[in-house]
Amino acid sequence: MTKPPPDTPLLIGTAGWTLPRDEAAAFPGEGTHLQRYAARLTAAEINSSFYRPHRASTYGRWASSVPNGFRFSVKMPKEITHSARLKEVEELLDSFLRGVQGLGKTLGCLLIQLPPSLTFEAAVANRFFTALRDRFPGGLVCEPRHASWLQPDAETMLTEFRVARVAADPDQPPGVGEPGGWSGIRYFRLHGSPRMYYSCYSGTELVRVSEQLTQARAQGSTVWCIFDNTAQGAATRNARELMHLASE
Repeated sequence: MTKPPPDTPLLIGTAGWTLPRDEAAAFPGEGTHLQRYAARLTAAEINSSFYRPHRASTYGRWASSVPNGFRFSVKMPKEITHSARLKEVEELLDSFLRGVQGLGKTLGCLLIQLPPSLTFEAAVANRFFTALRDRFPGGLVCEPRHASWLQPDAETMLTEFRVARVAADPDQPPGVGEPGGWSGIRYFRLHGSPRMYYSCYSGTELVRVSEQLTQARAQGSTVWCIFDNTAQGAATRNARELMHLASE
């Protein structure tokens, strides 16, 4: 297998950074959960932004708690993706982006998770991504959950706007398990399988994931892997195990 360039980022973490009790010993030291977490893992996905806004000062406090090279992804608010369904969201985008600018250089990308019922409509998507790109030049990843977003027209638009399509597990609808869109970022988002948010990935499954990440890095992509199987703490263990595999 082709080795990735040594400077190609590999960002592994979980949705949030709460440390389960049975994982505490693996994250020793003083400080907050985030400080201990960031000493072992390289990324975290901020999910709370989906439900409520945060001040720039809050994002700034988080940014000051992590070492150089650590990166955050930030989930876009549900008011934009689920309530407004990407339509006429310019003011909402302005408000959201004012907050996340507090992360400074630790902001790796924004995550746009779409509702399962949201189909690809070229005019709506084009206006949304145009408005977003007018305001934000950084990393963007999109997790569509309707099969229409897998068609060539959607793929072309994502690529033109430099938006990576998330590779999600479970692979529902079929096809979302493979990354797509812009190839500058590859973002793997693992929700737990077969039971979403609960199931722990086995060692064999993690080896397969590690191989996927290596292949993506060999192509020059900035590679993320975020575990979202947080309901019973499996995400933290899986992220730590994957970090070990990736370092071998």
